[in-house]
Amino acid sequence: MFIPIFLLSLLSTLTAGQPPPPLRGYLINCGSKNDIVQDGIKYTKDDSYTVTGTLKTLNRTDILPVLTTLRYFPYGKNGKHCYTFPVTNGAKFLIRTTYFYGGFDGGTEPPIFDQIIDGTTWSTVNTTEDYRNGLSSYYEIIVTANDKTVSVCFACNEHTKSGSNPFINSLEVLDLDSSLYNSTDFGKYGLVTVSRSIFAFDGDIVRFPDDPFNRYWQPFVDGNPAVEAHANVTSSEFWNRPPAKVFLSGATTSRGKNLTLQWPPFSLPTNRYYVALYFQDSRSTSPYSWRVFTVLINSETFYQDLNVTTKGVTVYGTEWPLSGDTQITLTPRSDMPVGPTINAGEIYQILPLAGTTLGRDVMALQMLRQSIRNPPDDWNGDPCLPKEHPWLGVGCSEGKEIRVTSL
Repeated sequence: MFIPIFLLSLLSTLTAGQPPPPLRGYLINCGSKNDIVQDGIKYTKDDSYTVTGTLKTLNRTDILPVLTTLRYFPYGKNGKHCYTFPVTNGAKFLIRTTYFYGGFDGGTEPPIFDQIIDGTTWSTVNTTEDYRNGLSSYYEIIVTANDKTVSVCFACNEHTKSGSNPFINSLEVLDLDSSLYNSTDFGKYGLVTVSRSIFAFDGDIVRFPDDPFNRYWQPFVDGNPAVEAHANVTSSEFWNRPPAKVFLSGATTSRGKNLTLQWPPFSLPTNRYYVALYFQDSRSTSPYSWRVFTVLINSETFYQDLNVTTKGVTVYGTEWPLSGDTQITLTPRSDMPVGPTINAGEIYQILPLAGTTLGRDVMALQMLRQSIRNPPDDWNGDPCLPKEHPWLGVGCSEGKEIRVTSL
Protein backbone atom coordinates (compact mmCIF):
# COMPACT_ATOMS: atom_id res chain seq x y z
CA MET A 1 0.00 0.00 0.00
CA PHE A 2 1.25 3.49 -0.85
CA ILE A 3 1.09 5.66 2.27
CA PRO A 4 1.62 9.39 1.66
CA ILE A 5 3.24 11.41 4.45
CA PHE A 6 3.08 15.18 4.50
CA LEU A 7 4.97 17.94 6.26
CA LEU A 8 3.38 21.27 7.17
CA SER A 9 4.69 24.31 9.04
CA LEU A 10 2.76 26.23 11.67
CA LEU A 11 1.95 29.84 10.89
CA SER A 12 1.63 32.65 13.43
CA THR A 13 -1.21 35.09 12.71
CA LEU A 14 -3.52 35.56 15.71
CA THR A 15 -3.11 38.64 17.83
CA ALA A 16 -2.42 37.88 21.49
CA GLY A 17 -5.53 38.33 23.62
CA GLN A 18 -7.92 38.28 20.67
CA PRO A 19 -11.18 36.62 21.79
CA PRO A 20 -12.00 33.36 20.00
CA PRO A 21 -14.97 33.27 17.64
CA PRO A 22 -18.09 31.56 18.99
CA LEU A 23 -18.62 27.87 18.35
CA ARG A 24 -20.56 27.15 15.17
CA GLY A 25 -23.04 24.29 14.95
CA TYR A 26 -25.43 22.59 17.34
CA LEU A 27 -24.74 21.92 21.03
CA ILE A 28 -27.62 19.92 22.45
CA ASN A 29 -28.49 19.19 26.08
CA CYS A 30 -30.46 15.98 25.51
CA GLY A 31 -33.55 15.33 27.60
CA SER A 32 -33.68 18.82 29.07
CA LYS A 33 -36.63 21.19 29.07
CA ASN A 34 -34.32 24.19 29.30
CA ASP A 35 -31.19 25.64 27.73
CA ILE A 36 -28.12 25.73 29.98
CA VAL A 37 -24.67 27.35 29.96
CA GLN A 38 -21.69 25.24 31.01
CA ASP A 39 -18.06 26.36 30.86
CA GLY A 40 -19.12 29.37 28.82
CA ILE A 41 -20.85 27.20 26.19
CA LYS A 42 -24.61 27.33 25.63
CA TYR A 43 -26.35 23.97 25.25
CA THR A 44 -29.91 24.08 23.93
CA LYS A 45 -32.80 21.73 24.64
CA ASP A 46 -33.32 18.99 22.09
CA ASP A 47 -37.04 18.93 21.27
CA SER A 48 -36.56 20.76 17.96
CA TYR A 49 -34.40 17.97 16.54
CA THR A 50 -36.12 14.69 17.47
CA VAL A 51 -39.69 13.44 17.80
CA THR A 52 -39.15 10.25 19.79
CA GLY A 53 -37.83 9.21 23.16
CA THR A 54 -38.51 9.99 26.80
CA LEU A 55 -36.92 12.70 28.93
CA LYS A 56 -35.18 11.75 32.18
CA THR A 57 -33.42 13.75 34.89
CA LEU A 58 -30.76 12.28 37.17
CA ASN A 59 -31.06 13.50 40.75
CA ARG A 60 -27.34 14.08 41.24
CA THR A 61 -25.16 17.04 42.12
CA ASP A 62 -21.75 15.40 41.65
CA ILE A 63 -21.76 15.46 37.81
CA LEU A 64 -21.70 18.21 35.22
CA PRO A 65 -25.08 19.86 34.54
CA VAL A 66 -25.13 18.63 30.93
CA LEU A 67 -24.97 15.03 32.24
CA THR A 68 -27.93 15.36 34.61
CA THR A 69 -30.50 15.01 31.82
CA LEU A 70 -30.84 12.41 29.08
CA ARG A 71 -33.25 11.16 26.46
CA TYR A 72 -33.84 7.43 26.11
CA PHE A 73 -35.50 5.49 23.32
CA PRO A 74 -37.73 2.40 23.45
CA TYR A 75 -36.17 -1.02 23.08
CA GLY A 76 -36.69 -2.57 19.66
CA LYS A 77 -34.67 -4.93 17.52
CA ASN A 78 -35.29 -3.19 14.19
CA GLY A 79 -36.17 0.44 14.85
CA LYS A 80 -33.79 3.40 15.00
CA HIS A 81 -34.36 6.80 16.60
CA CYS A 82 -32.74 9.93 15.25
CA TYR A 83 -31.79 13.52 15.77
CA THR A 84 -31.90 15.45 12.49
CA PHE A 85 -30.15 18.78 11.89
CA PRO A 86 -30.47 21.16 8.93
CA VAL A 87 -27.01 21.82 7.47
CA THR A 88 -25.27 23.04 4.33
CA ASN A 89 -24.63 20.26 1.84
CA GLY A 90 -20.90 19.54 1.71
CA ALA A 91 -20.10 21.19 5.06
CA LYS A 92 -17.70 19.40 7.40
CA PHE A 93 -18.58 18.52 11.01
CA LEU A 94 -17.12 17.00 14.13
CA ILE A 95 -19.95 15.08 15.81
CA ARG A 96 -19.60 14.18 19.48
CA THR A 97 -22.01 12.05 21.53
CA THR A 98 -21.68 11.97 25.33
CA TYR A 99 -23.12 9.37 27.69
CA PHE A 100 -23.55 8.98 31.43
CA TYR A 101 -25.88 6.16 32.44
CA GLY A 102 -26.60 7.07 36.06
CA GLY A 103 -28.94 4.08 36.49
CA PHE A 104 -31.77 6.04 34.86
CA ASP A 105 -33.77 2.85 34.21
CA GLY A 106 -33.24 1.37 37.67
CA GLY A 107 -30.52 -0.99 36.49
CA THR A 108 -26.84 -1.32 37.36
CA GLU A 109 -25.22 -1.62 33.92
CA PRO A 110 -25.57 0.69 30.91
CA PRO A 111 -27.26 -0.65 27.78
CA ILE A 112 -25.10 -1.48 24.76
CA PHE A 113 -26.35 -0.21 21.39
CA ASP A 114 -25.33 1.18 17.99
CA GLN A 115 -24.95 4.79 16.98
CA ILE A 116 -25.49 5.69 13.32
CA ILE A 117 -24.48 8.68 11.22
CA ASP A 118 -26.89 9.04 8.28
CA GLY A 119 -26.79 5.55 6.69
CA THR A 120 -23.59 4.26 8.31
CA THR A 121 -23.22 2.40 11.59
CA TRP A 122 -20.60 4.56 13.25
CA SER A 123 -19.77 2.49 16.35
CA THR A 124 -21.14 0.44 19.22
CA VAL A 125 -21.77 2.42 22.39
CA ASN A 126 -20.50 0.48 25.40
CA THR A 127 -19.98 2.72 28.44
CA THR A 128 -19.87 -0.08 31.03
CA GLU A 129 -16.23 0.30 32.07
CA ASP A 130 -16.30 4.10 32.20
CA TYR A 131 -19.51 4.10 34.23
CA ARG A 132 -18.07 1.53 36.63
CA ASN A 133 -15.22 4.01 37.25
CA GLY A 134 -17.59 6.94 37.75
CA LEU A 135 -16.84 8.48 34.34
CA SER A 136 -18.85 9.67 31.39
CA SER A 137 -18.01 8.48 27.85
CA TYR A 138 -17.81 10.32 24.57
CA TYR A 139 -17.45 9.32 20.93
CA GLU A 140 -16.41 11.47 17.95
CA ILE A 141 -16.54 11.27 14.18
CA ILE A 142 -15.62 13.74 11.42
CA VAL A 143 -17.86 13.68 8.34
CA THR A 144 -19.17 15.93 5.61
CA ALA A 145 -22.86 16.39 4.88
CA ASN A 146 -24.08 14.70 1.72
CA ASP A 147 -27.49 16.39 1.86
CA LYS A 148 -29.22 19.33 3.50
CA THR A 149 -29.56 17.40 6.76
CA VAL A 150 -27.37 15.27 9.02
CA SER A 151 -28.95 12.53 11.13
CA VAL A 152 -27.48 10.94 14.26
CA CYS A 153 -29.41 7.83 15.22
CA PHE A 154 -29.47 5.13 17.91
CA ALA A 155 -30.56 1.52 17.54
CA CYS A 156 -30.44 -1.75 19.46
CA ASN A 157 -28.04 -4.46 18.34
CA GLU A 158 -27.38 -8.11 19.26
CA HIS A 159 -25.74 -6.98 22.54
CA THR A 160 -28.69 -4.89 23.69
CA LYS A 161 -30.47 -6.73 26.49
CA SER A 162 -34.22 -7.10 26.16
CA GLY A 163 -36.01 -4.19 27.76
CA SER A 164 -32.96 -1.91 27.97
CA ASN A 165 -33.07 1.43 26.20
CA PRO A 166 -30.51 3.35 24.12
CA PHE A 167 -29.95 6.85 25.55
CA ILE A 168 -27.88 10.01 25.15
CA ASN A 169 -26.98 12.95 27.42
CA SER A 170 -25.33 15.40 25.04
CA LEU A 171 -24.92 15.77 21.29
CA GLU A 172 -22.65 18.22 19.48
CA VAL A 173 -22.59 18.86 15.73
CA LEU A 174 -19.68 21.30 15.36
CA ASP A 175 -18.74 23.09 12.15
CA LEU A 176 -15.15 22.52 11.02
CA ASP A 177 -13.27 24.61 8.50
CA SER A 178 -13.19 22.88 5.13
CA SER A 179 -9.37 22.76 5.21
CA LEU A 180 -9.19 20.52 8.29
CA TYR A 181 -8.18 16.90 7.59
CA ASN A 182 -8.96 17.49 3.90
CA SER A 183 -6.48 14.89 2.65
CA THR A 184 -9.30 12.41 3.42
CA ASP A 185 -11.95 11.65 0.79
CA PHE A 186 -15.00 12.45 2.91
CA GLY A 187 -17.30 11.38 0.11
CA LYS A 188 -16.25 7.81 0.90
CA TYR A 189 -14.91 7.88 4.46
CA GLY A 190 -15.39 9.32 7.92
CA LEU A 191 -12.71 9.74 10.58
CA VAL A 192 -13.51 8.16 13.94
CA THR A 193 -11.50 9.65 16.80
CA VAL A 194 -9.20 7.13 18.47
CA SER A 195 -6.93 9.46 20.48
CA ARG A 196 -6.02 13.15 20.62
CA SER A 197 -3.28 13.82 23.17
CA ILE A 198 -0.82 16.36 24.54
CA PHE A 199 2.40 14.60 25.57
CA ALA A 200 4.10 15.15 28.94
CA PHE A 201 1.16 17.28 30.05
CA ASP A 202 -0.70 16.62 33.32
CA GLY A 203 -3.18 19.52 33.28
CA ASP A 204 -6.86 19.62 32.35
CA ILE A 205 -8.25 18.66 28.96
CA VAL A 206 -7.51 21.41 26.42
CA ARG A 207 -10.71 22.38 24.59
CA PHE A 208 -12.72 25.51 23.70
CA PRO A 209 -11.83 28.37 23.82
CA ASP A 210 -8.21 27.22 23.32
CA ASP A 211 -9.42 24.97 20.52
CA PRO A 212 -11.87 26.96 18.34
CA PHE A 213 -13.67 23.75 17.30
CA ASN A 214 -13.98 22.34 20.84
CA ARG A 215 -11.83 19.30 20.09
CA TYR A 216 -10.73 17.55 23.28
CA TRP A 217 -6.94 17.23 23.74
CA GLN A 218 -6.30 14.75 26.54
CA PRO A 219 -3.18 14.88 28.75
CA PHE A 220 -0.77 11.98 28.25
CA VAL A 221 2.03 11.35 30.77
CA ASP A 222 4.51 8.48 30.69
CA GLY A 223 8.05 8.03 31.99
CA ASN A 224 9.66 10.40 29.49
CA PRO A 225 11.04 13.75 30.71
CA ALA A 226 8.89 16.83 30.11
CA VAL A 227 10.08 20.08 28.59
CA GLU A 228 8.39 23.49 28.55
CA ALA A 229 8.33 25.73 25.48
CA HIS A 230 10.24 29.01 25.38
CA ALA A 231 8.77 30.21 22.07
CA ASN A 232 5.08 30.80 21.42
CA VAL A 233 3.25 29.05 18.60
CA THR A 234 -0.11 30.07 17.16
CA SER A 235 -1.59 28.24 14.21
CA SER A 236 -4.81 29.79 12.97
CA GLU A 237 -3.86 29.23 9.32
CA PHE A 238 -2.28 25.82 9.81
CA TRP A 239 -4.22 23.02 8.10
CA ASN A 240 -5.49 21.10 11.14
CA ARG A 241 -5.20 24.17 13.40
CA PRO A 242 -3.99 22.53 16.64
CA PRO A 243 -4.41 24.98 19.56
CA ALA A 244 -1.26 26.83 20.58
CA LYS A 245 -1.63 25.43 24.09
CA VAL A 246 -0.65 21.93 22.97
CA PHE A 247 2.87 23.21 22.29
CA LEU A 248 3.47 24.50 25.82
CA SER A 249 4.81 21.11 26.90
CA GLY A 250 6.43 18.14 25.23
CA ALA A 251 8.11 14.83 25.86
CA THR A 252 11.87 14.68 25.26
CA THR A 253 15.02 12.76 26.11
CA SER A 254 18.75 13.48 26.41
CA ARG A 255 21.24 13.95 23.61
CA GLY A 256 21.92 10.94 21.42
CA LYS A 257 19.05 8.84 22.79
CA ASN A 258 15.89 7.61 21.09
CA LEU A 259 12.58 8.91 22.41
CA THR A 260 9.93 6.18 22.58
CA LEU A 261 6.20 6.48 23.36
CA GLN A 262 3.61 3.72 23.69
CA TRP A 263 0.68 5.68 22.30
CA PRO A 264 -2.20 5.38 22.27
CA PRO A 265 -2.13 3.47 25.56
CA PHE A 266 -4.43 0.69 24.32
CA SER A 267 -4.50 -1.93 21.59
CA LEU A 268 -5.91 -0.97 18.18
CA PRO A 269 -7.94 -3.19 15.84
CA THR A 270 -6.34 -3.95 12.49
CA ASN A 271 -7.31 -1.09 10.23
CA ARG A 272 -6.10 2.00 8.36
CA TYR A 273 -5.64 5.17 10.39
CA TYR A 274 -5.05 8.87 9.88
CA VAL A 275 -2.08 9.82 12.09
CA ALA A 276 -0.89 13.39 12.75
CA LEU A 277 2.05 14.22 15.05
CA TYR A 278 3.00 17.74 16.21
CA PHE A 279 6.48 19.00 17.12
CA GLN A 280 8.23 22.19 18.22
CA ASP A 281 11.78 22.99 19.32
CA SER A 282 11.25 24.08 22.92
CA ARG A 283 14.29 26.37 23.14
CA SER A 284 14.29 30.16 22.80
CA THR A 285 14.32 31.29 19.19
CA SER A 286 17.86 31.60 17.81
CA PRO A 287 19.85 30.48 14.74
CA TYR A 288 20.52 27.22 16.61
CA SER A 289 16.90 26.45 17.65
CA TRP A 290 16.32 23.38 15.53
CA ARG A 291 16.75 19.64 15.84
CA VAL A 292 16.63 16.82 13.28
CA PHE A 293 15.35 13.30 13.88
CA THR A 294 13.55 10.45 12.13
CA VAL A 295 10.02 9.44 13.13
CA LEU A 296 9.15 5.74 13.17
CA ILE A 297 5.86 4.01 13.96
CA ASN A 298 6.20 0.34 14.90
CA SER A 299 9.74 0.38 13.45
CA GLU A 300 8.52 1.64 10.04
CA THR A 301 9.82 5.03 8.88
CA PHE A 302 7.03 7.60 9.15
CA TYR A 303 9.20 10.61 8.25
CA GLN A 304 12.94 10.71 7.55
CA ASP A 305 15.15 13.51 8.95
CA LEU A 306 12.39 15.80 10.21
CA ASN A 307 13.71 19.31 10.88
CA VAL A 308 11.89 20.79 13.89
CA THR A 309 12.21 24.51 14.67
CA THR A 310 10.53 26.87 17.14
CA LYS A 311 7.86 27.60 14.50
CA GLY A 312 6.62 24.02 14.82
CA VAL A 313 5.91 21.31 12.26
CA THR A 314 3.71 18.30 11.88
CA VAL A 315 3.84 15.11 9.86
CA TYR A 316 0.78 13.08 9.00
CA GLY A 317 -0.10 9.86 7.25
CA THR A 318 -3.52 9.56 5.62
CA GLU A 319 -3.77 5.74 5.51
CA TRP A 320 -1.31 4.26 7.97
CA PRO A 321 -1.89 0.56 8.82
CA LEU A 322 -1.94 -0.18 12.55
CA SER A 323 -2.75 -3.24 14.61
CA GLY A 324 -2.37 -3.96 18.32
CA ASP A 325 0.01 -1.85 20.41
CA THR A 326 1.54 1.21 18.79
CA GLN A 327 5.09 2.47 19.42
CA ILE A 328 6.35 5.84 18.23
CA THR A 329 10.14 6.22 18.12
CA LEU A 330 12.10 9.40 17.43
CA THR A 331 15.73 8.73 16.41
CA PRO A 332 18.05 11.78 16.48
CA ARG A 333 20.53 12.49 13.74
CA SER A 334 24.04 11.72 14.97
CA ASP A 335 25.25 15.35 14.97
CA MET A 336 22.38 16.73 17.06
CA PRO A 337 23.39 18.46 20.34
CA VAL A 338 19.93 17.88 21.85
CA GLY A 339 17.49 14.99 21.93
CA PRO A 340 14.23 14.75 19.96
CA THR A 341 10.93 16.09 21.27
CA ILE A 342 7.21 15.66 20.52
CA ASN A 343 4.23 17.73 21.69
CA ALA A 344 0.95 16.20 20.56
CA GLY A 345 -0.72 13.66 18.31
CA GLU A 346 -4.03 12.64 16.75
CA ILE A 347 -5.16 9.22 15.53
CA TYR A 348 -8.41 8.58 13.64
CA GLN A 349 -9.73 5.28 12.34
CA ILE A 350 -10.78 5.50 8.69
CA LEU A 351 -14.44 4.41 8.44
CA PRO A 352 -15.89 3.46 5.01
CA LEU A 353 -19.30 5.06 4.58
CA ALA A 354 -22.28 2.95 3.53
CA GLY A 355 -23.74 5.57 1.20
CA THR A 356 -27.36 6.75 1.13
CA THR A 357 -30.70 5.82 -0.36
CA LEU A 358 -31.48 7.36 -3.79
CA GLY A 359 -32.52 10.96 -3.19
CA ARG A 360 -35.87 10.95 -5.01
CA ASP A 361 -36.99 7.84 -3.13
CA VAL A 362 -36.10 9.54 0.15
CA MET A 363 -38.09 12.64 -0.86
CA ALA A 364 -41.13 10.53 -1.71
CA LEU A 365 -41.06 8.78 1.67
CA GLN A 366 -40.56 12.09 3.49
CA MET A 367 -43.66 13.49 1.76
CA LEU A 368 -45.57 10.36 2.75
CA ARG A 369 -44.41 10.71 6.35
CA GLN A 370 -45.59 14.33 6.47
CA SER A 371 -49.01 13.33 5.16
CA ILE A 372 -49.60 10.71 7.88
CA ARG A 373 -51.07 11.84 11.17
CA ASN A 374 -49.09 9.36 13.31
CA PRO A 375 -46.13 8.05 11.29
CA PRO A 376 -43.98 5.30 12.83
CA ASP A 377 -41.52 6.63 15.41
CA ASP A 378 -38.55 5.18 13.56
CA TRP A 379 -39.26 6.94 10.26
CA ASN A 380 -36.21 9.14 10.68
CA GLY A 381 -32.76 9.16 9.14
CA ASP A 382 -32.03 7.15 6.00
CA PRO A 383 -35.01 4.92 5.00
CA CYS A 384 -32.87 1.95 3.90
CA LEU A 385 -29.50 2.23 5.64
CA PRO A 386 -27.89 0.78 7.57
CA LYS A 387 -29.51 -2.30 6.11
CA GLU A 388 -30.04 -3.72 9.63
CA HIS A 389 -32.21 -0.72 10.49
CA PRO A 390 -34.54 0.32 7.63
CA TRP A 391 -37.76 2.21 8.30
CA LEU A 392 -40.58 0.04 9.58
CA GLY A 393 -42.43 -1.50 6.62
CA VAL A 394 -39.93 -0.31 4.00
CA GLY A 395 -38.18 -2.80 1.70
CA CYS A 396 -34.97 -1.82 -0.09
CA SER A 397 -32.67 -3.08 -2.81
CA GLU A 398 -29.00 -3.92 -2.34
CA GLY A 399 -25.98 -3.06 -4.41
CA LYS A 400 -24.35 0.18 -5.53
CA GLU A 401 -27.61 2.13 -5.90
CA ILE A 402 -29.92 1.74 -2.90
CA ARG A 403 -33.61 2.14 -3.76
CA VAL A 404 -36.95 1.62 -2.02
CA THR A 405 -38.61 -1.48 -3.52
CA SER A 406 -41.67 -2.01 -1.34
CA LEU A 407 -43.85 -0.37 1.28
